[in-house]
Amino acid sequence: MKVIYENKVQSLGSCVDEFQEAGFFILFGDSAPEELRDYCYSVAVRPINGTIKPGQVLKVGANEYRITAVGEEAPVTLAGLGHCTVNFSGQTEVEMLGTIYVENKPMPVVSAGTVIQIVEP
Repeated sequence: MKVIYENKVQSLGSCVDEFQEAGFFILFGDSAPEELRDYCYSVAVRPINGTIKPGQVLKVGANEYRITAVGEEAPVTLAGLGHCTVNFSGQTEVEMLGTIYVENKPMPVVSAGTVIQIVEP
């Protein structure tokens, strides 16, 4: 199993739960704009070791989600800013360029210290 990306949630914005019903969460590094920080899971900026693509697996703690689509901007902003939206709709067509879409399963519980990985199965 090849690890394409790995990070650890450092802290949670006070409003991250507001996106639970909408089925997505946002990762952002230290450069998150002040008006967005409350809505993001804070992570360090980490490199991507390969190409993020459908068929790979997003691991959030003990939960696994098959990646169904990847917006073309998502790997760029993830590597450069630690920023990416993860959408749990299962859709296979990209609507938002900065989003990684994963299979439609219940969203994970994320807390400080939760490890997030993208792996090649």
